[in-house]
Amino acid sequence: MAYYASYIAIGFATGIIGPTLPGLSEHTGTPLSEISFLFPTYSIGYLLGSFLSGHLFDRVKGHPVILAALFLLMVVMVLIPLTPMILVIMGLFFITGLATAGVDVGGNTLLVWIHGNRVGPFMVGLHFFFGLGALIAPLVVGLSIKASGDIIWAYWILACICCPLSILFLRLKSPEHTTRTVEEGSKGKNQLMVLLISVFIFLHVGAELSYGGWIYSYAVNLNLASETTAAYLTSLYWGSLTLGRLISVLIALRMKTSNILLVDLAGCIFAVILLLAFPKSSHIAWIGTIILGFSIAALLPSSLTFAGENMDITGRVMRWFIIGIGVGNMFFPWLIGQFFETKGPSVMPLINLVAIILALGLLINMLVLSRVKKEF
Repeated sequence: MAYYASYIAIGFATGIIGPTLPGLSEHTGTPLSEISFLFPTYSIGYLLGSFLSGHLFDRVKGHPVILAALFLLMVVMVLIPLTPMILVIMGLFFITGLATAGVDVGGNTLLVWIHGNRVGPFMVGLHFFFGLGALIAPLVVGLSIKASGDIIWAYWILACICCPLSILFLRLKSPEHTTRTVEEGSKGKNQLMVLLISVFIFLHVGAELSYGGWIYSYAVNLNLASETTAAYLTSLYWGSLTLGRLISVLIALRMKTSNILLVDLAGCIFAVILLLAFPKSSHIAWIGTIILGFSIAALLPSSLTFAGENMDITGRVMRWFIIGIGVGNMFFPWLIGQFFETKGPSVMPLINLVAIILALGLLINMLVLSRVKKEF
């Protein structure tokens, strides 16, 4: 319950950035073109935090690290809406990235340490609550603006969430890491598996975020929806993804992780091919978005579950998976942006299709390597 609650907090922290950009722009007197640099600033902090926290969780008790990260997140959430200087806000968002990465690496790593090979449904549940936090963040921002005319309370509500969580982790005993015995001949295979899973996560997480980030512009530019309707389409995607993760908790109890990954990738490929085959159909845009949201929902938690089933998960191993998430989040939206105007909006589903097909090829290699390791 503590891990799930902390994931609502970091989902909220991630989802609050976009809806509050206009408010932060007004607070600082900075144009949106400059305030948008908060995204890469946050991402750089997230990557650095992933790298550093991986070492920490292998060396010290895990819950004090999560406690410190949540306390740091609470402090910066109080300060961000009060700061009139863009450079200071960029520094605070960098710290936000550090803190959310600490909670992210910790939650994933410690959950595997607690549940071992049975972590599947618990891992999917963990990432459902991240999606729930990201889903409610824009709603809280809207209520804050409606009630006070400002974004301050949206950030302060998140700070209020982090405060009792910090106290909760102070009272909870940290799980112990039981190291698996690794045969000498399988060490190289473990390193290769870490690399394959990290790139696999990079590909499908990049597709997940880039679709959510570009579906609005895609629908508007192809005249598939008005600006208002395109916003609903974007919400539908994230809502489908969040609901898909909730349903996947039950599926994970009954289906092998490898089968979940294969079925989900097949669903993603089908959805994106629909969009490419019928680019002028608004109905297909809605149907494809729903199918993609449901299909892509369980890929990340199932990838981490698959890793836990096939190797010893340490903080240093988990950090590479989280770094894969961070790099995918930055690279694919940027890549689509480079071609969106020159090649046309259809470049968005096309790049996503290439990423998902590459991910499927990697998954096949991962399954072969997993079988070879077991036979060894």
